[in-house]
Formats: sequence, C-alpha cells, structure tokens
Amino acid sequence: MEVNKMNPMHLFPKIPGKAVVVFSGGQDSTTCLYWALRVFDEVEAVTFFYQQRHHLEVEAAKQLAKNAGVRHHLLDVSVMNQLAPSSLTREEVPVLSAEEARERLSKGELPSTFVPGRNMVFLTFAGILARQVGAKHIVTGVCETDFSGYPDCRDMFVKSLNVTVNLAMEESFVIHTPLMWLDKKATWKMADDLGVLDIIKNQTLTCYNGIMGDGCGTCPSCYLRRRGYEEYMESKHGTDCERV
Repeated sequence: MEVNKMNPMHLFPKIPGKAVVVFSGGQDSTTCLYWALRVFDEVEAVTFFYQQRHHLEVEAAKQLAKNAGVRHHLLDVSVMNQLAPSSLTREEVPVLSAEEARERLSKGELPSTFVPGRNMVFLTFAGILARQVGAKHIVTGVCETDFSGYPDCRDMFVKSLNVTVNLAMEESFVIHTPLMWLDKKATWKMADDLGVLDIIKNQTLTCYNGIMGDGCGTCPSCYLRRRGYEEYMESKHGTDCERV
C-alpha cells in the first residue's frame, strides 16, 4: 500500500474497534476506506454486486482492497436489478449529461442514475456482515453537498437507518459518514491529507459510463469529480493547476 506517512495524525483521531466499509471502488468510498484504515484498529470492506451496468466497478474494488491489504467481501444482491431499473442497471436507460441531470433536479425529478433503495439495502447488509465479523462501525461515502440528488445520501436517512438497524439486531452500530458535509474539493483534500491522492485519481472508478480514472468527463459524477479536483489543485498550487 503506497501511502504517504508524513501527514499529521491529529487530522484523523483514532476510534477504537473494527469497521466495515461499504466499498464501490469509486472516489468517495476509496477515500473512506483509507480514512477508516487511518482511524480504526481493523478494517474490512464490502462490495455489492447488483448486476450493475459496469462490472469493471467490482473488479476495481477488488484490486483496490487488495492493494490496501484489506479483507474484501463481495455480496450478491442481484435482485435489486429486477426491482430498481435505472441507467446504472439497464443498458437501454441512457446516462444523462451533467447539464441534463441538473435540469431534472431543478424540476424536482430524480436523475436516471438513481437506484431506488440501494443505500438502504447496502447499509442493512453491511450491518448484518458487521455483526458476523465483530465490527461495531460501518463506514459509507454518502454526502449531501456535491451529490446527485439521491434521497438515500442524506444525513437524515443515514441517521434513521442507523437506529433501525440497531433495533432490528439489538446492536449498537455506529454508521460513519466522513464525507457527509464535504464538497468534492474538500474530499480531494482529504485524500491528499491521507496521502492517497494519486491512488484516488488514477485507480478509482467513479464514471457512470464505466471509464476508470478521469472518466468520460461529461456524466454528472465525472463533472463533480473534475470540478472538485480543479478547485482543490487551484487552491493548493494556484491557477496553473493540472487539469483532470
């Protein structure tokens, strides 16, 4: 795991115990994986296969977890593909451009990439897995700042589900959302502070069109990722920053 060790530890206070990271292999969840490795005593990752449109996402997650030295679980929740058609699960549903997605949001419509119930299912299964592996902490990369308008990325939803999962299993899990109030610029800064900026930039898959690293540059996810990177690099180095 090639990680810069020179960053100050006080940025990431230790939390005793074991954590399970909900891990897609994208920018946000990979940043959260390295955050968890810095913060918790022990970390495992879980990736969900729901017959997503781009299977490369699963392969990227496997490789990233291996490189990080983390035990990796792959859970099959293919039934979601039947129940939740979207442009992330169906070839015939087009991925909107960032501009088209913003227009839909302005009309109060959810983007075509929204998979109904996805985070509810993922966090619930992560809780079940956490119980089996003896973890009391669950980490997810959802946020409601620079996000695509998904209702299951909101802080209110996560807190509600945290209560529900604990009641359902008579447990005391804590769901951590380290990116909840960060925009993409701040998320890139966190990656840099963790010493993994290059890993996040080059080895993650965030693109809705299934292109590794910098992605397609036009889908909503790539737009947010690129804008945040450019803003962070400009603040770090000035106007002559590297462009994604």
